Amino acid sequence: MRNPLFLIILVSVLILIDFYIFHVIRTILQGGPSTTKTAIGIAYWALCVISLGSFLLFPFLVNPYFKQYIFSISIGWVICQVLLSLFFAIDDIRRGTFWTVGQIASSAGAKFISTENGIPRSQFLSWLGLGLSSTLFFSLLYGFGNKYNYKVVRKKLALKGLPEAFKGFKIVHISDIHSGSLKERDSVLKGIKMIQDQNADLVLFTGDLVNDRATEMHEWMDVFSQIKAPHGVYSTLGNHDYGDYVQWDTPNAKIQNLEDLKKVHHDLGWRLLMNENVSIEKEGANIRLVGIENWGAKARFPKYGKMDLAMKGVQEEEVIILMSHDPSHWEAQVVTEYPQINLMLSGHTHGMQFGLENPYFKWSPVQWVYKQWAGIYQKKDQQIYVNRGFGFLGYPGRVGIMPEITLLELV
Repeated sequence: MRNPLFLIILVSVLILIDFYIFHVIRTILQGGPSTTKTAIGIAYWALCVISLGSFLLFPFLVNPYFKQYIFSISIGWVICQVLLSLFFAIDDIRRGTFWTVGQIASSAGAKFISTENGIPRSQFLSWLGLGLSSTLFFSLLYGFGNKYNYKVVRKKLALKGLPEAFKGFKIVHISDIHSGSLKERDSVLKGIKMIQDQNADLVLFTGDLVNDRATEMHEWMDVFSQIKAPHGVYSTLGNHDYGDYVQWDTPNAKIQNLEDLKKVHHDLGWRLLMNENVSIEKEGANIRLVGIENWGAKARFPKYGKMDLAMKGVQEEEVIILMSHDPSHWEAQVVTEYPQINLMLSGHTHGMQFGLENPYFKWSPVQWVYKQWAGIYQKKDQQIYVNRGFGFLGYPGRVGIMPEITLLELV
């Protein structure tokens, strides 16, 4: 942490939250068995010390995979504490309000509520807070086991003007591999086999092959080079592929990293589309595949993509599929300026790797940032599909939002 004062303030706030929550828990457990109270107290303070200690030691940890788990557990614990303290604070505000009104009423000679022994805590709010925060924390721990739990999502897409030859044409869409986060080779190989088992005509990858550096792919080349399709494998770049989030020794080192990553795509047998398009042909008919560099509408994401170059030579009457990593690009430019594009394929959001999904309902905090964050969306004749990501970043797990292999059938 570069700012010592900020670090001191942050640690002080976290310690105050620790003591505040412990005080409330001790109050809730009054009258309970002493052994239970002691055990809960020891467990609570052990987690607090481990979390705070891990936070302070985090910059000195070397192993990147160990750091992922330490970071996730520590942040998860802090989030749960903040959530719990909010419930307790609401209850304290309620109690304080009733106590104040009671004192005023008593001084005026009215009988409002007895405040001689204070206002008791709301059992409902206290246990609701404890229940929600505990569920969240243990869900995050459980999610560690889901990071390679790949799911095949099958969708049929109706595209206006689709040539007869392409009806039933199958596309596997994957995104956000983040090879720098991957560790379990056998688990990833199972995911590759699932991709190949779909017998797709075409495979499309929409960016973030690495976290930062092209060298992350060295140990995975023989794995991902197994992805094949009769009509080829095509790819684009995501925001992480440019090396924007690490410090490089020289500007040339960053430039060389991108060149090395382009070579990785080539050596995998993938055709990397850099603001360009290709024709996919079948039985004398064709559809147009367009791929651009990363283009994000959010302020902190760069706009490397150039749609005018990518669409050069594309005929308006063709069925057009656009590969663009960031789904915010769809409403910001594609829908408004390129209504001839039938389908856009994206990734980027990972579904935040956390949320709830069932056939009737889906929710994730990421939807407060991205309107299109997972699955299919449509405006008039234009559609976008947002893949939930093959890999993971930051949090080494998945809760509710599983890693995805998408099989799209054109109809």
